[in-house]
Amino acid sequence: MSTPQIDGASVNPKANVYFDGKCVSHGITLADGRKASVGVILPATLTFNTGVPEIMDCVAGACEYKLPGSDVWVKSGVGERFSVPGNTAFDIRVAAGETAYHYICHFG
Repeated sequence: MSTPQIDGASVNPKANVYFDGKCVSHGITLADGRKASVGVILPATLTFNTGVPEIMDCVAGACEYKLPGSDVWVKSGVGERFSVPGNTAFDIRVAAGETAYHYICHFG
């Protein structure tokens, strides 16, 4: 599921920096026109809002996430993915002292 390289994509070189630098990503357009972002989340607990459904692929490190309506934290590591509904919010955390969570977020 996770991809170490994305061929044929165009990359927006301007970084999206969120939560005082705890999350940094770059928007990409895949060869087939779908939108995604590639980024990293440093140790922190963050809440993200979604406008459209998202799929998060882990390419390095690990995180825990909590989906809307759930109180359960679920771990996601290299090669794993999770889906988030659109027009909601989800929590994601990377524990202090852990390797940053590197991801590809598919959303369009």
